Amino acid sequence: MKKLYKQMLDIEKIIAIAIAAGKEILAIYQKDDFGEREKSDHSPLTEADVASHKLITQQLQKLTPDIPVLSEESAVIPWEVRKTWHRYWLIDPLDGTKEFIKRNGEFTVNIALIDNHEPVLGVVHAPVLDTTWVGEKEGSAIKIQAGEQKKIKVIHHVTGKPWKVAGSRTHAGDSLKTFLANLGSYELISMGSSIKLCLVAEGKVDIYPRLGPTSEWDTAAAHAVVNAAGGEVVIAESGQPILYNTKDSLLNPHFLVQAITQKQPG
Repeated sequence: MKKLYKQMLDIEKIIAIAIAAGKEILAIYQKDDFGEREKSDHSPLTEADVASHKLITQQLQKLTPDIPVLSEESAVIPWEVRKTWHRYWLIDPLDGTKEFIKRNGEFTVNIALIDNHEPVLGVVHAPVLDTTWVGEKEGSAIKIQAGEQKKIKVIHHVTGKPWKVAGSRTHAGDSLKTFLANLGSYELISMGSSIKLCLVAEGKVDIYPRLGPTSEWDTAAAHAVVNAAGGEVVIAESGQPILYNTKDSLLNPHFLVQAITQKQPG
């Protein structure tokens, strides 16, 4: 594969870190007790979140000591500090903690490199599924499953055919119902974590509308995969690309994941 975007560093090293974190998660996944507790925002936290966070942050700091790391499980980093960052790692050590607790396998390790507010490298690893998605700016998107590697591309919806729509298994709400009602004929595929974005990147679904709250670490890695696969992650209201680390809040606006909208000639 190509070298990491503007860094003399193999992407395989980032993939290896994600897979190693996945192994840490799986070791805890086999236990009867996950050490679950509640964070200040009332979302769940397990031993697996913490173990994955420690491994990834330590390995990235060792690999690229000059690039800061922002993790969901990091101590709060003030905006006054973050706004000076032009390049940084953005990670979600265990995306889909609720899916992890349900033991349905639909959770991921997300590692993204952000450069000037844009995800330029993303690795998404689903440990139970033994599947990794990788995307790099100015490169291709790939899916690695059980050792087999293949390039992936988004698809454009074919007029007259039912839409294939990815939806959250845990967070579906009235906004999604309204969106679907306006879409016409559709097939809804429910899935947990950032795998939903990767389904768009693979061409397994046409669109993923996320019309509820998410944070930047939830989307960044898979966003890079979608971009490399010929897709886009855009703000639902404006159609503008999602950007990272542009404000104090780390919450994303509502967004759509889809093939790049083709402009009509005229």
